[in-house]
Amino acid sequence: MNETIQQYRNRITEFWQSRTNPQRSLIVGGALGLIALIVTITVIASSTKMVPLYSNLSLEEAGELRQELEDRGVSYEIEQGGSTILVPEAQSDELLVDFAAQGIPNSGNIDYTFFSENVSWGMTDEERQIIELDALQTELSNLISNIQGISEANVLINQARDTIFVGDEMNDSSASIVVNTDYGYDFDQAQVKGLYHLVSKAVPNLPEENIVIMNQHFEYYDLENTNNGANHTYAEHQQIRKDVERDIQRRVQQMLGTMMGQDKVVVSVTTDIDFTQENRIEELVEPTDLDNMEGLPVSVDRVTETYTGYDGSELVDGEADIDNLVGVIEDGEEVTDYEMVRETINNEFNRIQREIVESPYEIRDLGIQVAVDNTVEEGNEIVQLTEAEQVAVEEDIQSILGSIIQTSVSSEVETVEPMDKVSIVFQEFSGAPDFQSPTTPAIPTWLYVVGGIMLLVIIILLIMVFKRKQEDAPTDLVETVEETEQDYSMEEVESESVIRRKQLEQMAKEKPEEFAKLLRSWIADD
Repeated sequence: MNETIQQYRNRITEFWQSRTNPQRSLIVGGALGLIALIVTITVIASSTKMVPLYSNLSLEEAGELRQELEDRGVSYEIEQGGSTILVPEAQSDELLVDFAAQGIPNSGNIDYTFFSENVSWGMTDEERQIIELDALQTELSNLISNIQGISEANVLINQARDTIFVGDEMNDSSASIVVNTDYGYDFDQAQVKGLYHLVSKAVPNLPEENIVIMNQHFEYYDLENTNNGANHTYAEHQQIRKDVERDIQRRVQQMLGTMMGQDKVVVSVTTDIDFTQENRIEELVEPTDLDNMEGLPVSVDRVTETYTGYDGSELVDGEADIDNLVGVIEDGEEVTDYEMVRETINNEFNRIQREIVESPYEIRDLGIQVAVDNTVEEGNEIVQLTEAEQVAVEEDIQSILGSIIQTSVSSEVETVEPMDKVSIVFQEFSGAPDFQSPTTPAIPTWLYVVGGIMLLVIIILLIMVFKRKQEDAPTDLVETVEETEQDYSMEEVESESVIRRKQLEQMAKEKPEEFAKLLRSWIADD
C-alpha cells in the first residue's frame, strides 16, 4: 500500500516538475475556479428564494404586514423604500390566502363593501352621503389604477348637491385626479379621451370640461376638442396649407422637370383654403312639370251656376242692385241672364329635404408661379432661347397649369380664369451647374490621410509582433534541448540492475506464468 502511494506521489511530482510556469499557473487557476464554482452552486442551491408578497404598499400597510410576519416567525425582506415585501416562495401562496381572510393589509379606504358590513338604522343622510362619496372616490381610484401605465391614482370629487326647490337647476359636479404614471410611459390623445369619458360616466352630473387630470410631475392631460374640425389651431391650419401647396408643387415640378429638366424650372404654389365646415338643412318645393312650372293635380272641384228669368228687384235711384245684371227688353219685359263658374284645383309638388354637410379644406383660390431657365447647352456653349421659343414654351406651360387649376379649385367658385392665376418668368439661373467644371471627389482628402496613418500603425504593430516571436523561439528551443539532454542523462545514470528489476516487475505483471518458469529455472541453476 505504501509503495502504491509512493508511486503515485512520484508520478505527481514528476508531472508537476515537468510542467512550465505558465502551465502550473493554469492548473492552479483552473482548480481554484472549479472550487469557487462548486461553492457558488452550493450556496445558490441551499439559499431560500424570496418572491414579492405585496407591491406598491404605503408605509402604514408595510408596517402592518411586517408586524404580522414577525408574529408568525416568517423571514422577510423589504425593498423599494418599504413599498415591497419579499417572503420565501414556499410560503407566499399560503400567506396571501391567510392575509386576505384577515383583511390584511388594511389601506383605510372605504369602498362599497363598507355598506354591507356597517349599515345601520341610526346612520343619518349626511353620514351616508359622505361615506358614499368616499366609496365612489376609492372605487374610481382602483378602476383608474388598473389601466396600463398608471401605478396609482388619487381622485377628489366635488359632487353636486340636490336642490331644495323644484324649479332650481342642479349644479354640475367636478373632479380632480392625480395619476402616478410609469417611467417613460406617455398617453396619446385617444387614451386621454377614454380616461375623461370613463370618469364622466362614473360620476353623476359630471361633464368632461369639469375634469382635471395631471400626473406626479404636474403635467396636465388636456382634452383636445376636435368637434367638426371647428377648433383646429392656427398651427394645424398652416400645416394643412403647406401640405396642399407642397403636393401641388411636387406634381407640377415633376411634370415640368420631365419636359425641360429638373434644374431648368422652379415652381412655387400659393393657395387660399377654406377651413370652415357648414351643416345645413334645405327644404325645397319644386313643380313636377319644370317646363310649364305646374304641379301634379290631385283633386279638382268645379261648380257651375246659370240663371235666366225676370228680375223682380226694385231699382234704386234708377240703378239695379246687381252689377252683373244685364237687362234685355223682350216683349216689353225685363229678362236677366246669370252664370257663375267656380273651379278649385289642388296640385301636388315635389318636396325635397336635404341635409348637407360641407367638408372643410376646399381650395378657393390657387396661384402658380414658374421660373424657367432661358439658357440651353449646345455643345460646349450656352445660348439663350429666342423670343419665339419662349412664347411656345410659355403657351405649353399655361395649358398644363390651366388644367391643374380648374381641377384643383372648388366647384363653388363661380369664375376662375386660369390664365390670371399663372405667372411665368424666363430668366437665366445664377445657380445653374457649370458643365465644364470638374466634379468634387466623393471621398474627402483628409479621409485618405487618416486611412494611410492607420495602415502604417497596423504594419508597425505586425512587425513588432513578428520580431517578438523570433526572439522567443530560440529560448524555447534551448529549454527543449536541455530537457531532452536531462532526460538522456537520467537514463544513462540508471544502472543495469535497476533496468533489469523494472523489466522483471513488468514481466511479473504482464506474464506471471513465464515469470514463474524463469524463477524455477534460476532456483534449479542454483
